[in-house]
Amino acid sequence: MPRLRQVGRAEVTDKLILFFYDRLFGEGRDPVAEPGTEAGSPGTWWTTFALDPAIFKHCVQGFQLYRGAKLDPVLRELGQTRAGWARGSQFVYSQHCKQLRALGVPEEKVRAVAHWEVSDKFDELERAVLAYTDALVLGGGRVHDEVFAVLKKHLPDEQILELTYITCLYDMHATMSKALRTEFDDRDDPIVEVAAPEEFGTRDLAEPFLESGRSRPHGQTGQESA
Repeated sequence: MPRLRQVGRAEVTDKLILFFYDRLFGEGRDPVAEPGTEAGSPGTWWTTFALDPAIFKHCVQGFQLYRGAKLDPVLRELGQTRAGWARGSQFVYSQHCKQLRALGVPEEKVRAVAHWEVSDKFDELERAVLAYTDALVLGGGRVHDEVFAVLKKHLPDEQILELTYITCLYDMHATMSKALRTEFDDRDDPIVEVAAPEEFGTRDLAEPFLESGRSRPHGQTGQESA
């Protein structure tokens, strides 16, 4: 379950939230009691963010903004999909793989977003978009001039700004989804201690290496002078 309380239909008074509840879950249906959207997601992002109507509205306006961008939607979705992969959000990655397919992008190209560095499925501009996304998400905004030069070669400044804003917006959504465990990011952290055999006890794991370091090299007698 998400880490925050979900808001049932009976609690909602905000018209915008009710509009999306009706559209995504069906009129009259309580998405907390009966979760699930047509796209196959649980819908817990919507029921969690409904906790604060102002934040909900701000997020929805962000969705509307990127839909109205002049940037080629395939380039936009490449950035969003790669942002989900790079940030480790199964939800953002999964949803935007679907969006790429809806735009007619071939399946092998959708799959290659995860390993674009060694793929031949992308043209020069698409590779630059993916490299720029990694610089934004993984590099914290540290972008090499050569990457930016390719973006400038193909795109007007206004569309580079759109790409930057939308990609960073979805880096934020990926981060929030993981932190709050909404949608497909409601999963346990894979990094846990793997227990040693019970008979191992609490011995020092480095002991065999320390013992090895104390042994003399072959042929050394211990009588050599310093």
